Amino acid sequence: MVPRLFPTALVSAAMAVALGGAALLPGPAVAGDSGKPIVIALEAPLTGDQSSNGQDMLRGAQLAAMQVNKRGGVLGRPVSIVGIDDQADPALARQAVDEAVAAGAVAVVGPYNSSVGLVNLGLYEDARIVPMRMTSDNRTEGYGATLQPMNSQISPVEVDFISGQGYRSVVMLVDPSAYTKSIAERTATGLEKAGVAVTRIMIPPSASDYSAEVSQALALDPDLVYSATYYPEGVIIAAELAAANSGAQCFMNLANVDQAFVEEAGLEVSQQCIFSGVPAAAQLPDAGRYVKAYRKAFGVQPDVWGAFTYDSAWVLFHAMEAVGSTKYGAVLDAVLHTRGMQGATGTIDIRSKTGNRAHAPVYILAVDDAGDFVIVQ
Repeated sequence: MVPRLFPTALVSAAMAVALGGAALLPGPAVAGDSGKPIVIALEAPLTGDQSSNGQDMLRGAQLAAMQVNKRGGVLGRPVSIVGIDDQADPALARQAVDEAVAAGAVAVVGPYNSSVGLVNLGLYEDARIVPMRMTSDNRTEGYGATLQPMNSQISPVEVDFISGQGYRSVVMLVDPSAYTKSIAERTATGLEKAGVAVTRIMIPPSASDYSAEVSQALALDPDLVYSATYYPEGVIIAAELAAANSGAQCFMNLANVDQAFVEEAGLEVSQQCIFSGVPAAAQLPDAGRYVKAYRKAFGVQPDVWGAFTYDSAWVLFHAMEAVGSTKYGAVLDAVLHTRGMQGATGTIDIRSKTGNRAHAPVYILAVDDAGDFVIVQ
């Protein structure tokens, strides 16, 4: 068995490095690999409708690599991040694994979309590539590890808020993708147990007009319309709900929390919605140094998920240092025993059985007058 990942001294180093402090002490180089880059893949929608998320995720991992390389690398070797674009398309999931294998990746941060991960996370493990997944569908648990919230952690927050506000009838507009469909099912079940009436309406993914579905939803006179979508769809639905001026509360699920949502929907429309999820890094209580370093490195403001890929990369770095190797089994076991690491997204404890993060950050958010997602609960 690999020993606990972070003994006391290494925990302190991990915490300092994750926040931009003390250097990561380089461990012994693997025979024959001295000086050869350690390749970590970053799989995300780098182009297409969700590219703003994907590019933020890529930059987060790149920042971690830049920082660790300045401190001597990992195991005395530089780290190279290789971006792999899956365009949020499950049809490209297998190709993504092939690209990671061809690049010589020992680990992957991603994929982001659960529908993609359901296809290729097992393939990554078959290829002996350690996955630090960015998926939330609970059907992807057990593959590698994740730092972001799972549906089983997101849904209770949504249920508590919606039922606690006294809403008695909810209509859900549901994209049939894996994550959006599964979170809608979980939240609907929880709301119904709380005595809230729920109706679900399936919508075509990536359409340019949802007026028919929005009209169908509003004809049921709900207290709240819940959009189980990704942000390109959510923007359209939010605008159509605002134009209808029905009085129904707009609620957007986690996958809509993207600065591009506010930019495309506009401030007035965005402020009519409540969101579940995680705010952009600047609003996270432990992300100050990450935000400063990100802005300095890339000249732009960090969004939501780059902080999670940044922390995911650091978990991999410390796991490799702890076991003195990049070998699949040893690194995976060390990752699954991550305890007490402090990162930009807060304290990181990974449950070894599922690979899920204990106490993943999930909030209820609103958009303030500056156009930022802020925590309201």
